[in-house]
Amino acid sequence: MAQNGESNENQAGRHQEVGHKSLLQSDALYQDLRKYVYILETSVYPREPEAMKELREITAKHPWNIMTTSADEGQFLNMLLKLINAKNTMEIGVYTGYSLLATALALPDDGKILAMDVNRENYELGLPVIQKAGVAHKIDFKEGPALPVLDQMIEDGKYHGTFDFIFVDADKDNYINYHKRLIDLVKVGGVIGYDNTLWNGSVVAPPDAPMRKYVRYYRDFVLELNKALAADPRIEICQLPVGDGITLCRRVS
Repeated sequence: MAQNGESNENQAGRHQEVGHKSLLQSDALYQDLRKYVYILETSVYPREPEAMKELREITAKHPWNIMTTSADEGQFLNMLLKLINAKNTMEIGVYTGYSLLATALALPDDGKILAMDVNRENYELGLPVIQKAGVAHKIDFKEGPALPVLDQMIEDGKYHGTFDFIFVDADKDNYINYHKRLIDLVKVGGVIGYDNTLWNGSVVAPPDAPMRKYVRYYRDFVLELNKALAADPRIEICQLPVGDGITLCRRVS
């Protein structure tokens, strides 16, 4: 796979997603890592919109770049939204806006995204790119915790069953709390996507396995969410090994 004498190790190292935003964490899975790099170079990067590429490269220089959505997941979300003809969406956890931009580019011109994050500064890092792409008018950004906003929307009553798609990539310890509210806000037939549901592959690791501190801290919350989603009769689910794992929940009742 390496070209022009470049080693496979160096080739893999050029990709921000590999290592911290994929499931391919061990040397034993090196062949799978090569397949992942192949997907990026053959199917993802050549078709990545210029605005998304620019934002991905800006985000890669940020000290918290581990928080970004991977390029293959961005491509997946963009296509999914087109397939379900989404128009009214929500995003909880924005960071610099890579997945937000993928969503905005997929929606029709009169589509809307309610975007929430506790850090406006990170969002504003990517905002010039979003504006240049001509999709900023689709976004209603709210700074602060999402739970109070969701509670107010439920109390208002008029938002029940109004969202076509909701994407959650925020504080894992609140995923269950988000789900309890979002199931009322997404329409029947609509989709909720929960990011990081394979959590660096830690969900299948022994409890005493060495893990980074933040991975270990949130691991049990992710495991709890996965069990709860699998047992929820109100949804159909599909858990996919894209990026760091994404679980799609289609509301059926």
